[in-house]
Amino acid sequence: MQEYCISLRNITKKYPGVVALDDVSLDFMPGEVHALMGENGAGKSTLIKAVAGAIKIDAGLIVVNEKEYSEMTPKIASENGIQVIYQELNLVNGMSVMDNVFAGIPPCIYGFLLDTKSMEKQTYEIFERLDVSIDPKALVASLPTAYQQMVEIGKALVRNPKVLVMDEPTSVLSNKEVDILFKAIKRLQTEGVTIIYISHRIEEVFRIADRISVMRDGQYVTTQRIDDIDRTGLIRYMVGREFAENYPGSGAEIGEVMLEAKDLSGVGFENVSFKLSRGEILGFAGLVGAGRTEVAHGIIGSTPIYSGEIMVKGVPVHFKSPAEAIRAGIALLPEDRKMQGLVLALSVQMNADIAALDKVSRYGVINSKKDDALLKEYVDKLKIKTPTVKREVQTLSGGNQQKVVLAKWLSSSCDIFIFDEPTRGIDVGAKQEIYRLICELARGGKAILMISSDMEELLGMSDRIVVMCEGRQTGELISRDQFDQHTVLEYASGQS
Repeated sequence: MQEYCISLRNITKKYPGVVALDDVSLDFMPGEVHALMGENGAGKSTLIKAVAGAIKIDAGLIVVNEKEYSEMTPKIASENGIQVIYQELNLVNGMSVMDNVFAGIPPCIYGFLLDTKSMEKQTYEIFERLDVSIDPKALVASLPTAYQQMVEIGKALVRNPKVLVMDEPTSVLSNKEVDILFKAIKRLQTEGVTIIYISHRIEEVFRIADRISVMRDGQYVTTQRIDDIDRTGLIRYMVGREFAENYPGSGAEIGEVMLEAKDLSGVGFENVSFKLSRGEILGFAGLVGAGRTEVAHGIIGSTPIYSGEIMVKGVPVHFKSPAEAIRAGIALLPEDRKMQGLVLALSVQMNADIAALDKVSRYGVINSKKDDALLKEYVDKLKIKTPTVKREVQTLSGGNQQKVVLAKWLSSSCDIFIFDEPTRGIDVGAKQEIYRLICELARGGKAILMISSDMEELLGMSDRIVVMCEGRQTGELISRDQFDQHTVLEYASGQS
C-alpha cells in the first residue's frame, strides 16, 4: 500500500497580496488518519486543493504512487485514488441520490444503456456500509443537510478511494451521525485507505487521528503523534502563542422583552413559545432536524407561519418577507453563510454595504468617504484578514467570511440578532472573537437568539436555553444554575 502515500515537497502557492502556501513539506502515510489543523487562513484548504488538482501550485512537487508531479490535475488525482469531500456540498439538488453518487461514472449495459438497477443496489450497499438509511431514489433536495453530507461521502466511496480527504465532514452532523462516520473511517482505515481529516473540532481530532500536522499563516509548523500532544499544546501550535479557551460572558443587564413568540407553528415546527429580552443571549438547542433553523426562518418571514403570534417590542407583527423583518430591526446570520449570508462573487466592501446602504448613500448615490470609514471600523473591529476590501469574498477563509456576514449586520440598525451556528467551520481563535462580539452586542442592549449544535458553546454563552426535538419545544433551562449537558440531551432526544 506504500504507493498510495502522499509526499508534498516545498509546495508554494501565491495569490495577489497573499502567500497561501509557503514552502510546505508534509508526508501522509498509508492507512493512517492524519488530521490537518490550523486557524482559518492557515492554508489547509489551499493545500488539499493542490493535492486534488483543483488549483495549480507555483512551485514544489507532489509525490503520489512513487511518481512526481509539479502540476497535479483532477484527472491525475482521481487516477491515483485521491478523492476529496469538500466542506461545501457539491451535489445537484434536482437529481436523485443515486444519480449524484454515480455522477460522471454511471454503470451502463452494452456501453450505452444506464444500469439503474445496479446504481440503486450499489448506492444502497454504500449507505448500508455507512449504517445510514437513505432512499437511493430520493431527491437530494428532499434530504436534511446531514444526509446530504452522507451522500457526499457515498459519492467518494463508490470511486474506491485510496486517499480520502475530508474537509469539515461533521460540521452539519449530529453526535449519533458523527459516531457513524467515525466507524466508517475506521473501516476504511483497516482497508489501507489514508484519511486526511480537516476539522476545527479539536475533541474530534483526539478521537479519530493517528497523527496531527499544524499549519499557520501558510506555513508548516509541526507534525505530532496523537499520544505526544494535548489540547493546550495543539492550540499553542495553531495560534502561535499561549491561548486560553473561555466563554467571556456578557454580564449584560437584562431589559425589556424585545421578541416574543406565542404558540408559533410553521414549516417544520409547531407550538413554539419563548421570550427574548434586551441584553439577553437565548440559546436554542436540539439535534439535527429539531426545527431550530425553521423557527428562525419563520420569524423573519422567509417561510410561512401557520398559526401563533410574533411580537416585536410589544407590537404584533407578521412578516411576509425578510426585508420587512430587517426594517423592524431583526437580523439573521444564517447557518449557510455562503448560500444565504453572502454574495460570493462580490467584494468584501459590497457585501458589508448591503444592509447599510441608507447610512452610506444619499438619493441612491454612495458616499465613498462614509462608506470607507464605516467599513474600516468593522474590518478593524472584527480583524477581517483580507489584502484589500475590494477582494472577492469567496477568496477568504471560512472564518473571515463569517466576519464579513457579521460586519454586514453590525453596520445596520438592528436590535435583535439571530445567530444560526455562528462558529460552524471556524477555528478556535476566530471563535473567541465571535464570542466576544456577541457579548459586546448583548452589553450594548441588543437581544441575541443563538442556535448552536455545539453543547459547550450553548452552555458557556447562553443566559437561558430552549430545547427542541422533532419540531416541538421539549424543555427550557431558565437559569445558568440549571445548565447541565445531560438534561439538555434528554430534552433534545425527546426522553423528558
